[in-house]
Amino acid sequence: MAARLLLKAAARAATTCRASPAVALSRGMAAGGIPTDEEQATGLEKKIMKAVNEGADPYSMFKPKEYAGSKQDPHLVPSITNKRIVGCVCEEDNTAVVWFWLHQGEAQRCPSCGAHYKLVPHELPH
Repeated sequence: MAARLLLKAAARAATTCRASPAVALSRGMAAGGIPTDEEQATGLEKKIMKAVNEGADPYSMFKPKEYAGSKQDPHLVPSITNKRIVGCVCEEDNTAVVWFWLHQGEAQRCPSCGAHYKLVPHELPH
């Protein structure tokens, strides 16, 4: 008896659902597949991706520009303070790194090879 009652209730529910189908919710994935990284990104990650798409380099992730290292065109070293330690590999095949402190102001020379470096202020993106 209980089984017949449940069977009739289920049949009634099924027929009412078929008569007025629910509108399917549309999601971003349903239309075009898996969402891209830009569609999923939020917060700081979204700001970083936007900056990279605009050509900015928020965390100095890109390869640095080539500089001559002369007094007129020194190597630019970004820093959030007024000094930074710099390592210079004076020759391409050299295995030793010459370390020296670079201070804000005029360009300074590497004590070993004479290449010029200049400290430039850098602000963090957040």
